[in-house]
Amino acid sequence: MKRKLRGHHLLCTYGFRGMGYSEGFVKVMTEITDDFRDEDSDFQVQVLQGFDDACQACPHRGRTACVKSEDSNGHVLSMDWKVISHLGLTAGESYMKSNLVRLTAEKVNPDDLDYLCEGCSWLEYGVCKEGIRGLKEKYGG
Repeated sequence: MKRKLRGHHLLCTYGFRGMGYSEGFVKVMTEITDDFRDEDSDFQVQVLQGFDDACQACPHRGRTACVKSEDSNGHVLSMDWKVISHLGLTAGESYMKSNLVRLTAEKVNPDDLDYLCEGCSWLEYGVCKEGIRGLKEKYGG
């Protein structure tokens, strides 16, 4: 198996709690997060700054850009870039899931999300910071 995930979705996998833009999106994101949280499986993840596996089911996916709002595409691309940079990754490259989990546990603190995910509508629910906090506790990051 190989997954394609945009930079900011790497962080969403830890905080996702079944909320989403549509039933189809929630279904796909649940599959992705289940794969990411399965400690017995390891697989390649291509890290992208742009559309990924989750975006395929998003009702806001336009032909070439996110169309949720006038500035949404720029916003999500910015979050992708910030997360990719923060983790020291290269957009377009593939990494083993286990390495991404370890890097995230080491390099991302819950309060980093205030910058990395600034403006994200899901941040206010607190589940994202809770997910990162749990990851750090589990892996000693």
